[in-house]
Amino acid sequence: MDLELSQRHVEFRDEVRTWLMENHPGRILSMDTADGFEEHRNWETVLFDGGWSVPAWPAAYGGRDCDLIEWLIYEEEYWLSGVPGRVSANGVSLLAPTIFNFGSQAQQDHFLPKMASGEHIWAQGWSEPEAGSDLAGIATKAIRDGDDFVLNGQKTWCSRGAYADWIFCIVRTDPGAERHRGLTYLLVPADSPGLERRPISRLDGEPSFAELFFDDCRVSAEYVLGEEGQGWGVAMAAAGSERGLSLRSPGRFMAAAERLAELARSIQGDGSTDPRLRDEVVDAWIRAQAYRWQTYQLAAGLMEGAEIGSEASLGKVFWSELDVELHATALRLLGDQAELVDGNDWLDGYLFALSGPIYAGTNEIQRNIIAERVLGLPRR
Repeated sequence: MDLELSQRHVEFRDEVRTWLMENHPGRILSMDTADGFEEHRNWETVLFDGGWSVPAWPAAYGGRDCDLIEWLIYEEEYWLSGVPGRVSANGVSLLAPTIFNFGSQAQQDHFLPKMASGEHIWAQGWSEPEAGSDLAGIATKAIRDGDDFVLNGQKTWCSRGAYADWIFCIVRTDPGAERHRGLTYLLVPADSPGLERRPISRLDGEPSFAELFFDDCRVSAEYVLGEEGQGWGVAMAAAGSERGLSLRSPGRFMAAAERLAELARSIQGDGSTDPRLRDEVVDAWIRAQAYRWQTYQLAAGLMEGAEIGSEASLGKVFWSELDVELHATALRLLGDQAELVDGNDWLDGYLFALSGPIYAGTNEIQRNIIAERVLGLPRR
């Protein structure tokens, strides 16, 4: 793999950087209030109108037909610029690759343009009270009735669930089947009769998540993604996107590492920085760069026909633990200022980073996958 950017990639990087600089909203937006959610939706529209919402997608769906290397460059510039995060991430990063792989032409034509433009924001409806990382244990039922499915059950910890327009769910369409069998991947309109959404508030009172309650909720069978009863395979493909390239590109952590280094430089002037903390800053920066180059290597392989398999779990464990350490190091640098709430992006980032080892499949489960499927160790 050539570690130097080509002239074409340099020009692409400069184009992205210039556009983001010229269109930066200039303020922090919240995804967890109704007003902030709509502001984020407006930002998605700005991205779409500028051609920067989904650059790696085909032009027919609002993209630029960029290759994976260009997409990684775009992600780096996006996060370094400080523009708002993507409220559409569940859709464009997790669901879209699954629709491209398993969706019918009609489904692709219907859902993808609205997803790219921000008209449809998606929530993830996988976890249940008795089935978190163990997706095969879900119990929400969807029984076929003519041209519809009738859903009954509950989902929880649905990211963006309080305000999203659509929810992608895994449901059990054959209650008599064993675990991985009899599951179906279903796309559910959030305004469906019989669907109740109850926001789940964090300690700060903002509803980052929602519980979903299905009570004879009818959903058209045309919204099945893939084949009925084959939802496990569809879900695992989506999980590969979640744990692999799509959800957490290196750009996010490179930007955090650069901010951490700048924080350390600003504090070092008074001579009070513990040398051990400086070592932590250097280590975090190096780890972010290592993740960058490993991801570029992975992208180069994918462009040559390789596939992401269980190895995606290695990346998930690495980036989630890196995120925690980046922010924990910043709080240690800040000392007694770390607990100040107002305007403390590092504290907010740390609290969010703590969820990283849990979402996208807990790191305990990921280590089991690595042991059994990557290293070939026996189950105990």
